[in-house]
Amino acid sequence: MELTPIDGETLHSFRISTVGPAKLRNAYYYCVCDEHDVRSVELALASTTFKKEDYILRNLSLLQKYVIDSDELIAKHFHVHVIDNGRSLDCASLNSPHVTIHPNPNVGGSGGFARGMIEALEQSPKATHVLLMDDDVEVLPESFIRTFNLLSLLKDEYVDAFLSGAMMSLEEPELRTEDLGFFTQKGNFSPLKPEGYMTSLHDIVESEVFQTPSDLYGDTIQQYAGWWFCVIPVTAIEAYGLPLPLFVRSDDAEFALRCKPKFMTMNGICVWHNAFKFKYSAAVERYQVSRNTLISQATTGIAPITDFLKEIRREVELDLKKFNYDDAMLAVKGLEDFLRGPEWISHPVAEARFMEANREKETMVPLEQLAPEALKLGVDLDSLTYYNLSLEGGRNKLQSIFDYITINGHRFVSVSAKRRGKVAVIDAAGWVYPAGKIRDVDTLIVVDMPNKKGAIRHMDKKRFKEVWTRFRKAEKYFKRNKDKIYAEYASYRDVFTSIDFWKQYLKEASE
Repeated sequence: MELTPIDGETLHSFRISTVGPAKLRNAYYYCVCDEHDVRSVELALASTTFKKEDYILRNLSLLQKYVIDSDELIAKHFHVHVIDNGRSLDCASLNSPHVTIHPNPNVGGSGGFARGMIEALEQSPKATHVLLMDDDVEVLPESFIRTFNLLSLLKDEYVDAFLSGAMMSLEEPELRTEDLGFFTQKGNFSPLKPEGYMTSLHDIVESEVFQTPSDLYGDTIQQYAGWWFCVIPVTAIEAYGLPLPLFVRSDDAEFALRCKPKFMTMNGICVWHNAFKFKYSAAVERYQVSRNTLISQATTGIAPITDFLKEIRREVELDLKKFNYDDAMLAVKGLEDFLRGPEWISHPVAEARFMEANREKETMVPLEQLAPEALKLGVDLDSLTYYNLSLEGGRNKLQSIFDYITINGHRFVSVSAKRRGKVAVIDAAGWVYPAGKIRDVDTLIVVDMPNKKGAIRHMDKKRFKEVWTRFRKAEKYFKRNKDKIYAEYASYRDVFTSIDFWKQYLKEASE
């Protein structure tokens, strides 16, 4: 059955109609092309893991059976490098001619992927492309076969492009949540495309033909490909270097923005991943993001239209308005650690700081453990629904101005008597701002519905003053010394991205 390309068409399909039960087997598709048009590809998969044995072992088994042991051309040109930051995998039983486990110090995702890139450059035969992939994903072997075949048939204009695989939802397996992302002008990570169901013909086509809306163009020039599944030509690594030593968060965005490649996506090239709402961590989103976005911008000049300090201030104020003093302090500490300068981050200090941030973030407990205390405050958590949790309440313009200036009553005013004894229940997600519900209360019950956890917060002006004073001090120092600090980080660009630096960094982290 010949499928003839037609200009303007995005999707080719056919239908098989039968009378009665039927079985289909040994179906495949292929293309006929000139042998000289087929590119030579050596694909190296680099997956960084930290004690996620269930995912890694299952994925290795699938890749061995359906890719490495298959009759596909990729089988002879594919090597898997598992960077074991947790040093928990059995190398002797897992290593094979096409699979290598590399015990590694816990240097985070950026350190693991840097090691993977180095191994791909030094393997024999040398890789032409490195596929960076998260460890906590479920894979489809067809995605790897399709990736290899696409790389083998690239047109000249895409030979240096990055290939971004889609993130599908483990909770809703047919839902594509993201493939490409971008830094907004305000400093947020954002998906480029709207979510789409790959069981919907409309969404399948839209995923392929999507064009950036004109009102978003200014932001979306800051595009990146996430490292849950991203294929990078080795030529880009040789030209632009290795990742920055950021541990986790922002490393993939920084690398893509530094390289400024074209991007490719294709339906069927994907992995399945937990939605981010199930994985929110203040240690990551407040401490790591605050520190790493500034380090990235200062070192390699990425995201020039974004003011990351302004975004840190917004997040600090947001957490303070919601009485979340612990997480607000994490953002402050991220800013303070950035101000330490590049010499500090050039050593393996990131793991200890990340573990400390995890200990210092707000403690969430199971809802059944929280329920008795909440009931004393007049809230029955057993009857709580997504609907009444998401209600935001209303406020007028004057109230909005008051809340902004006073940071929800924390400064310039005394504690109002009408606050005493008042309780509100809100979503625990760090990005929500139910302004109408949280004003004029002195207690907040925060609920993480997806993970069935929660916490109780009380307004505390003393804690507010501690956090706000430290933030304002760091903010003023940043503004007075920004040019000097950025110049110092920029002077480390070639060092941080070099193979020599990373080999020494990994050695130091192992000692």
